[in-house]
Amino acid sequence: MDKEGTSGLHGDEPVAVTDRAMPDVKELATIALQRTRMPMVVTDATKEDFPIVLANQAFLNLTRYGASEVLGRNCRFLQGAATSPAAIAEIRAGLQEEREINVELLNYRKDGSAFWNLLHISPIHDDDGRLVYHFASQIDRTDFRRIESLEASEHRLLLEVDHRANNVLALVDSIVRLTRSDDPALYAASVQRRIQALARAHGLLSQRGWHEIPLQETISSQIEPYGASRALLDGPDVMLAAHSVQPLALFIHELAVNAASHGSLSKETGQLQIKWQARPQNNGFILEWQETGGPPPPTPRRKGFGTLMTEATIRRQLQGSLHREWSDQGVRIVAEVPNVTVSR
Repeated sequence: MDKEGTSGLHGDEPVAVTDRAMPDVKELATIALQRTRMPMVVTDATKEDFPIVLANQAFLNLTRYGASEVLGRNCRFLQGAATSPAAIAEIRAGLQEEREINVELLNYRKDGSAFWNLLHISPIHDDDGRLVYHFASQIDRTDFRRIESLEASEHRLLLEVDHRANNVLALVDSIVRLTRSDDPALYAASVQRRIQALARAHGLLSQRGWHEIPLQETISSQIEPYGASRALLDGPDVMLAAHSVQPLALFIHELAVNAASHGSLSKETGQLQIKWQARPQNNGFILEWQETGGPPPPTPRRKGFGTLMTEATIRRQLQGSLHREWSDQGVRIVAEVPNVTVSR
């Protein structure tokens, strides 16, 4: 800040501009911000709760709020009953880590109508490297989602699957059958995020030609959206056989989402430690998942879909064992999985 209280902030240099337009580039940028059809807001990162300090007309049109109803508020006023807790956790983690965020979530207009928002958030730093603002843009994906028919989705899926389709489709079947929600939008978001977890694992396998994948890489790919900076990974170099990567990725995803929504990663002071040891005698490994610093575990406890999925994956599909124990510090989970590793 200078003596007048303004920040030492300079905008990005335009990547394509003529000498004629350069003197007017700041005014032209303001005009573009107001006239673009893409909704945009800027929030003050130096103030508590990141209040909105600028919103363009497209944002007001999308949300149907007036300027006075938007300025000074945190963007969470767009959230509602069916907004995915996992998406909120992903946003929270990105803001804490001062990194760019891209997430799709269900938001609500002033009149209560819902829309699917493809949200992009980018941190803005001043000349001294201090975080001063957040820039956010929104794309209304509601119509796009509406025209995606189940038949088209199934057709794309059949075109993309390879000789390992049976295993993948079995996991998808379990996701669709066991996911529980009375709200269709929340149900759809829950299913979508689990399919995305499988897609991330599929991407790892594709990059390596469907050969073995490091266990640490599999874990990192699933916890990265939910606060990887507060997760400590510790273990030897363990290589997973291709057939085990997707079910294990889904197992880690369920634990990560629960930690971000209800466990240690839901609080700024929470920590997550993931340790593993190889078991060469049965071509497997033991994994310990320990959460600390989160809210006290709820009582009474009930088995949700995440618990059912983790148990089905480890015990039934991979023929392993799974143990949970709770304390005031958080949950501790130990999984032992045989016949899933390969030697280099």
